[in-house]
Amino acid sequence: MAAYNFKEVMSKPERLAGGHRMCPGCGGTIAARAVLRALHEGDYAVIGNATGCMEVSTFMYPYVAFEDSYIHNAFENAGATLSGVETAYNALKKRGRLPEDANFKFIAFGGDGGTYDIGFQSLSGAMERGHDMVYVCYDNGAYMNTGIQRSSATPKYADTTTTPVGTESDGKVQCRKDLADIMASHNIPYVGQSTFIGNFSDLHKKAEKAIYTEGPAFLNIMAPCPRGWRYDPSDIMTICKMAVETCYWPLFEVENGKWSLTYEPKNKLPIEDFLRTQGRFKHLFKPGNEDLIADFQAEVDKRWEHLQYKCAE
Repeated sequence: MAAYNFKEVMSKPERLAGGHRMCPGCGGTIAARAVLRALHEGDYAVIGNATGCMEVSTFMYPYVAFEDSYIHNAFENAGATLSGVETAYNALKKRGRLPEDANFKFIAFGGDGGTYDIGFQSLSGAMERGHDMVYVCYDNGAYMNTGIQRSSATPKYADTTTTPVGTESDGKVQCRKDLADIMASHNIPYVGQSTFIGNFSDLHKKAEKAIYTEGPAFLNIMAPCPRGWRYDPSDIMTICKMAVETCYWPLFEVENGKWSLTYEPKNKLPIEDFLRTQGRFKHLFKPGNEDLIADFQAEVDKRWEHLQYKCAE
């Protein structure tokens, strides 16, 4: 991989055009733009997009905000659709029906609802079969497009419309699923987890690796949602930084089975610094709820220690 050059990367032509209807301060479009900037000049992409916020806001028939070939997929089958397209591409190329210099990459985008939950079966199948494609999850931690319902990516104690906080409930009961770990268990060539920090070098490097590593690859990108997480749009970078510095959302990659941290905080911050940035956790700071924060901290610490162990092996 070439050395990261911020100016060069940011000066690339946009492959996701402006004028779409995603919310100001949305992490989904930031994730998509960053991933697509990792494509090399002259390469083409076929974009698959599971039903969700990104699909309904970037695809208003007959217009689409993506500059590359685009396929709107049903909620559950982005992985299956792109694996089929990749297979068809290989068949056409083998028969000489495509130009020799045609170089296409296959990239699916899906939110956590269409990836962790409804689309998990087709994603798992595509990864297991070994298709040369990248699946990118823009993880905003709930079904945001349909009214902020909980998903298996929603963190414990989050206030959503289906896990409302009240006199009988402290929010979601279960901890979030660790999908990057599950994808690594498929023994695929590349898995990366990232978000928006600093000059985006971590995300860009992982996106480039995912796209240009032969075989299936998975990227999990924490992409905050201003409506569901309840924050001021201008605070998105602070939230991402706190997620990483508290080790709620560690940055790591798995290359051919080898785990490695790509960033380790010098001074791991308490989870309160992340939780305070979002209205969905405001109930945790009411008097008498200190044990809930302690429980959240214990889960973060356990997962962080487990990740460190895997990276040290």
